[in-house]
Amino acid sequence: MIRIRPYKASDVNTILSWCQNEKAFYQWTAGILGNYPITQKEFCFVESLMPFTAFDETGIVGFFTLRNPDESLDELRFGFVIVNPHKRGKGYGKAMLRLGLKFVFETYGAKKASLGVFENNLPAYYCYKAVGFNDTVLDKTETYCVLGEEWKCRELIMENR
Repeated sequence: MIRIRPYKASDVNTILSWCQNEKAFYQWTAGILGNYPITQKEFCFVESLMPFTAFDETGIVGFFTLRNPDESLDELRFGFVIVNPHKRGKGYGKAMLRLGLKFVFETYGAKKASLGVFENNLPAYYCYKAVGFNDTVLDKTETYCVLGEEWKCRELIMENR
Protein backbone atom coordinates (compact mmCIF):
# COMPACT_ATOMS: atom_id res chain seq x y z
CA MET A 1 0.00 0.00 0.00
CA ILE A 2 1.33 3.41 -0.97
CA ARG A 3 1.38 6.29 1.51
CA ILE A 4 2.75 9.84 1.51
CA ARG A 5 4.70 11.73 4.13
CA PRO A 6 6.52 15.05 4.28
CA TYR A 7 9.79 14.98 2.33
CA LYS A 8 12.98 14.40 4.33
CA ALA A 9 16.40 15.64 3.21
CA SER A 10 17.60 12.03 3.41
CA ASP A 11 15.29 11.22 0.44
CA VAL A 12 17.30 13.33 -1.99
CA ASN A 13 19.74 10.73 -3.37
CA THR A 14 16.98 8.26 -4.17
CA ILE A 15 14.83 10.89 -5.91
CA LEU A 16 17.69 12.37 -7.92
CA SER A 17 18.76 8.89 -9.07
CA TRP A 18 15.50 8.56 -11.03
CA CYS A 19 16.56 11.05 -13.72
CA GLN A 20 19.08 9.17 -15.82
CA ASN A 21 19.21 11.59 -18.78
CA GLU A 22 18.75 15.24 -19.64
CA LYS A 23 15.42 14.90 -21.39
CA ALA A 24 13.82 13.09 -18.44
CA PHE A 25 15.31 15.65 -16.06
CA TYR A 26 13.91 18.62 -17.98
CA GLN A 27 10.52 16.95 -18.43
CA TRP A 28 10.47 16.68 -14.63
CA THR A 29 11.84 20.11 -13.68
CA ALA A 30 11.62 22.39 -16.75
CA GLY A 31 15.08 23.53 -15.61
CA ILE A 32 13.59 25.35 -12.61
CA LEU A 33 15.87 23.48 -10.20
CA GLY A 34 18.99 24.12 -12.30
CA ASN A 35 20.87 22.43 -15.10
CA TYR A 36 21.28 18.67 -15.47
CA PRO A 37 22.58 17.03 -13.38
CA ILE A 38 21.57 19.01 -10.32
CA THR A 39 23.20 18.76 -6.94
CA GLN A 40 21.66 17.91 -3.59
CA LYS A 41 22.11 21.56 -2.64
CA GLU A 42 20.14 22.76 -5.68
CA PHE A 43 17.38 20.25 -4.93
CA CYS A 44 16.99 21.81 -1.46
CA PHE A 45 14.85 24.46 -3.20
CA VAL A 46 11.90 22.06 -2.94
CA GLU A 47 11.96 22.50 0.84
CA SER A 48 10.53 26.01 0.30
CA LEU A 49 7.41 24.36 -1.17
CA MET A 50 5.23 21.63 0.34
CA PRO A 51 7.26 18.53 -0.63
CA PHE A 52 5.93 15.00 -0.20
CA THR A 53 7.54 11.60 -0.56
CA ALA A 54 5.50 8.54 -1.52
CA PHE A 55 6.55 5.18 -0.16
CA ASP A 56 5.46 1.59 0.26
CA GLU A 57 6.92 -1.45 2.00
CA THR A 58 9.82 -1.47 -0.49
CA GLY A 59 10.86 2.13 0.22
CA ILE A 60 10.54 5.46 -1.58
CA VAL A 61 8.50 5.21 -4.79
CA GLY A 62 7.60 8.80 -5.70
CA PHE A 63 7.82 12.50 -4.98
CA PHE A 64 5.84 15.67 -5.63
CA THR A 65 5.46 19.20 -4.35
CA LEU A 66 2.47 21.41 -3.77
CA ARG A 67 2.48 25.18 -3.76
CA ASN A 68 0.00 27.98 -3.55
CA PRO A 69 0.29 29.86 -6.88
CA ASP A 70 -1.36 33.11 -5.79
CA GLU A 71 -2.69 35.06 -2.82
CA SER A 72 -5.90 33.03 -2.70
CA LEU A 73 -6.04 29.82 -0.70
CA ASP A 74 -8.40 28.30 -3.29
CA GLU A 75 -5.78 26.47 -5.39
CA LEU A 76 -2.82 24.20 -4.83
CA ARG A 77 -0.48 23.40 -7.70
CA PHE A 78 1.37 20.11 -8.11
CA GLY A 79 4.97 20.27 -9.24
CA PHE A 80 8.05 18.10 -9.65
CA VAL A 81 5.93 14.94 -9.83
CA ILE A 82 8.11 11.87 -10.33
CA VAL A 83 7.86 8.12 -9.81
CA ASN A 84 10.69 5.61 -9.56
CA PRO A 85 11.23 4.44 -13.17
CA HIS A 86 11.02 0.79 -12.07
CA LYS A 87 7.54 1.43 -10.63
CA ARG A 88 6.08 3.31 -13.62
CA GLY A 89 3.11 1.82 -15.42
CA LYS A 90 2.03 -0.07 -12.30
CA GLY A 91 -0.40 2.44 -10.77
CA TYR A 92 2.03 4.09 -8.35
CA GLY A 93 1.74 7.52 -9.95
CA LYS A 94 -2.06 7.45 -9.88
CA ALA A 95 -2.10 6.25 -6.27
CA MET A 96 0.37 8.94 -5.24
CA LEU A 97 -1.61 11.68 -6.97
CA ARG A 98 -4.87 10.51 -5.39
CA LEU A 99 -3.28 10.81 -1.96
CA GLY A 100 -1.98 14.25 -2.88
CA LEU A 101 -5.45 15.28 -4.06
CA LYS A 102 -6.93 14.06 -0.79
CA PHE A 103 -4.55 16.43 0.99
CA VAL A 104 -5.39 19.29 -1.42
CA PHE A 105 -9.16 19.00 -1.04
CA GLU A 106 -9.81 17.41 2.36
CA THR A 107 -6.92 18.61 4.50
CA TYR A 108 -6.08 21.95 2.88
CA GLY A 109 -9.62 22.73 1.71
CA ALA A 110 -8.64 24.05 -1.72
CA LYS A 111 -11.29 24.45 -4.41
CA LYS A 112 -9.03 23.23 -7.21
CA ALA A 113 -5.75 21.53 -7.99
CA SER A 114 -3.63 22.34 -11.02
CA LEU A 115 -0.46 21.26 -12.76
CA GLY A 116 1.44 21.65 -15.99
CA VAL A 117 2.88 18.89 -18.15
CA PHE A 118 4.95 19.07 -21.30
CA GLU A 119 3.21 17.88 -24.47
CA ASN A 120 6.15 15.54 -25.10
CA ASN A 121 5.55 13.72 -21.80
CA LEU A 122 2.53 11.63 -22.79
CA PRO A 123 2.85 8.97 -20.06
CA ALA A 124 2.59 11.67 -17.38
CA TYR A 125 -0.24 13.41 -19.24
CA TYR A 126 -2.27 10.20 -19.45
CA CYS A 127 -1.62 9.47 -15.78
CA TYR A 128 -2.97 12.91 -14.80
CA LYS A 129 -6.01 12.44 -17.03
CA ALA A 130 -6.68 8.99 -15.53
CA VAL A 131 -6.75 10.52 -12.05
CA GLY A 132 -9.34 13.08 -13.17
CA PHE A 133 -7.43 16.19 -14.23
CA ASN A 134 -8.94 18.03 -17.18
CA ASP A 135 -7.29 20.11 -19.88
CA THR A 136 -7.84 23.82 -19.58
CA VAL A 137 -7.16 26.45 -22.21
CA LEU A 138 -5.07 29.42 -21.20
CA ASP A 139 -4.87 32.74 -23.00
CA LYS A 140 -1.25 31.92 -23.86
CA THR A 141 0.43 28.52 -23.99
CA GLU A 142 3.45 28.37 -21.71
CA THR A 143 6.57 27.34 -23.62
CA TYR A 144 10.11 26.57 -22.52
CA CYS A 145 13.29 26.41 -24.59
CA VAL A 146 14.78 23.06 -23.61
CA LEU A 147 17.70 21.26 -25.25
CA GLY A 148 17.45 23.55 -28.25
CA GLU A 149 13.73 22.83 -28.75
CA GLU A 150 10.55 24.66 -27.87
CA TRP A 151 8.49 22.57 -25.44
CA LYS A 152 4.84 23.46 -24.97
CA CYS A 153 3.15 22.95 -21.65
CA ARG A 154 -0.42 21.71 -21.18
CA GLU A 155 -2.35 23.10 -18.24
CA LEU A 156 -4.55 20.70 -16.29
CA ILE A 157 -6.97 21.34 -13.44
CA MET A 158 -9.28 19.43 -11.16
CA GLU A 159 -12.14 21.08 -9.33
CA ASN A 160 -13.11 19.85 -5.87
CA ARG A 161 -16.21 17.72 -6.25
